[in-house]
Parts: sequence; structure tokens; C-alpha cells
Amino acid sequence: MASSAVIVRHGATEWSVSGQHTSDTDLPLLPEGEDTARSLAPRLAGGDFAEVLSSPLKRARHTAELAGFPDAELLDDLVEWRYGSAEGRTTAEIRETLPDWSLWTHPTEGAETAAEVAARCDRVVERIRAASGPVLVFAHGHVLRVLTARWLGLPAQEGRLFRLETATISELGYERETPVLLRWNS
Repeated sequence: MASSAVIVRHGATEWSVSGQHTSDTDLPLLPEGEDTARSLAPRLAGGDFAEVLSSPLKRARHTAELAGFPDAELLDDLVEWRYGSAEGRTTAEIRETLPDWSLWTHPTEGAETAAEVAARCDRVVERIRAASGPVLVFAHGHVLRVLTARWLGLPAQEGRLFRLETATISELGYERETPVLLRWNS
């Protein structure tokens, strides 16, 4: 049987609290983000994970460390969606000049497209499914939402349907042979 994945979004940063889009700006966790990351440790302890993967960005790496997984393998495919000229800006700010703007449908200058993020996530899904047991993944809001959509066989843009809070645990698995969402934002 194919494997499953426990996915964890990093703890809160200054920009995740303010609503600013954060891709490769390598922000640290806020003190409260560190606290919630630590609170994940007992919930993840005892998980018999075949692999532990993390985005190389410090907010995801530090969340993994504080949750008890300091040796997570760093995987570039888990870096957050690259937002281009939307980096550091809120949706409200962007919509002042582009009223219908959505990351999911209107990439900004220099940004990755949904298809490019999907290609990265497809490689992660393939790796999870090939693993000998459950895989634990630490990463970012939008990339994990695309990963979830791709796990379910949906287009990347359908990740818009999966709001994901900071420092939460979600699980991707199966009902019989069908990929499903087992839990979300827990």
C-alpha cells in the first residue's frame, strides 16, 4: 500500500501574522510561533515516520527542530510558492491596483505559476507514495495547499479551497485505494 503524509505548516512569523506574502524572504519565527512549534512535539512524538522532510527556509526548519525533528532532510521542492512582485505585500495592497487579483489565478511579475508549483509538489507526492511508511513534512501554507490538491488529484489552483493555519497538523492518506484528506488544521 502506498504511504501517507503528516504535513505541518511552520509557526507564526511577523508576515504570516500581518498577512504579507512570504516566499523566499527568510523570516524567523515569532516567540509565539516558537511556542506553538514546541507544542507540536508531544502530538508528533511516537510517530513512526519513514522520512522527515522540511523546506530549507528557517521558519520551516526551526518548526521541525522545535517539534522534535532536528534532522529533517531539507528539500528544495518544499520551498514556498515564489510570489515575485507580490513578495512582502498583502492581498489588499495588491488589489488596490489589480482588483480581481488572486495568487491562484493571477501570477505577478517574477512569480512561479501554479503549474510550476504543482510540478514541485508532484515530485514530493511521488516520494511520499514510494516511502516505506508515513512521511512527516514541514513547509509553508501555499505549497502545502498545492501539495494537498495534487495528492487528491486536483489541479494546483484547487489548493485555494484548503485554508491552512500556522503550526497545524494535517494528514493525507487513503480510503482503500483512493487518496483522501484524513484531517486538516488540527
